[in-house]
Amino acid sequence: MNIVSGMRPTGRLHLGHYLGVLKNWVELQKGNSGYFFVADWHALSTSYEDKLHLKNLSIGLAKDWLSAGIDPEKATIFVQSSVKAHAELFVILNMITPLGWLERNPTYKDQIEQLQKDVNSGGFLTYPVLQTADILLYDADAVPIGEDQKPHLEISREIVRRFHHLFGEDIFHEPKALLSETPKLLGLDGRKMSKSYGNSIYLTDSTDEVWQKLRTAKTDTNRVRKTDKGNPEVCLVFDYHKEFSKPETVSEIDAECRAGTIGCVQCKKSCLSSMESVLSPMRERREKFSDSAVLEILEAGNHKANQIATAKMEKVNRVVFERVEV
Repeated sequence: MNIVSGMRPTGRLHLGHYLGVLKNWVELQKGNSGYFFVADWHALSTSYEDKLHLKNLSIGLAKDWLSAGIDPEKATIFVQSSVKAHAELFVILNMITPLGWLERNPTYKDQIEQLQKDVNSGGFLTYPVLQTADILLYDADAVPIGEDQKPHLEISREIVRRFHHLFGEDIFHEPKALLSETPKLLGLDGRKMSKSYGNSIYLTDSTDEVWQKLRTAKTDTNRVRKTDKGNPEVCLVFDYHKEFSKPETVSEIDAECRAGTIGCVQCKKSCLSSMESVLSPMRERREKFSDSAVLEILEAGNHKANQIATAKMEKVNRVVFERVEV
């Protein structure tokens, strides 16, 4: 099964990204053909004014992927802008996509309200069309997404059907959603984990940095002394335990917190140990990849992606331009 997905290179990845996306990618690369791309053109749709150093950010993003366990021997890792067929197919699909489909996209409306910046650009409106091109070039059978991204993928499916109807030949796979549970790991202050809030634990943080952050995390505010009985369900650290600790550890922490036999500091140290069982191997893998080594991996991926995408565009151009009657 062909799996296609990408991430925008806008900064360091945090634990929310790992649990919500990367952990799933690592599993999907087993037994499937994974195409994971650095979506640098997509980054421009909302961050064109931010003067992003896209090359450096792209290297850093790919390095985060590799440290998390994405294997370039199993998956194709590449940079979107290095495969010009993405732009070529985007132009063609843009010509046949009704404006109303894009304007009614609920994700488009939600993001305009959420983003605290001017995003009233053509690139932002047509984001789903470029996303469709990204997917179709590699005959994606499935796209791993969260529930909130279903409207985008449905637009992609509609565009495929419209293309086939207009040009009379089925050359694209109609991608299916590979829905996955996306853990809502909150930031250290209880808000959404985000670099803009300064409440994130990053995959690149050292053990000491993780601890300094974790020790500030919100706990049950009703517990004043260690012997006070607590409620783990209102404790942010307990949420972290549920994602990183073994089930038996989670059960022990739950019981001890409710009984008032474990203090918050001890609970956080236990959580740190569990998180380090995931983060420490990431740091070790990251040390193996210099910037030049990452560039080599991306260049190899770019080459493979270009071969596949070029072959697909030859079919597209034949269908579109050899059948158009003037």
